[in-house]
Amino acid sequence: MVGIDSVLKSASGIAKAIIEFGLALIVVLLVVDIIFPDQPTGIVENVSELVKSFTSNGIVGLISLLFFLAIYKD
Repeated sequence: MVGIDSVLKSASGIAKAIIEFGLALIVVLLVVDIIFPDQPTGIVENVSELVKSFTSNGIVGLISLLFFLAIYKD
């Protein structure tokens, strides 16, 4: 029988892999936006809106940002 710890470790490993893939994709799209400014991907605007949403919500936005960073760090 599989223990709950192994299931949670497996699920968190999959989630971390998906997050790392997403971050790598964001970096690639940012580089593409810089190299080819005539055909923007829109990632710069999306990232700036995400940062703006964290900073405009005050302490709740700060706590959310810290939560996401804690997840990414582990």
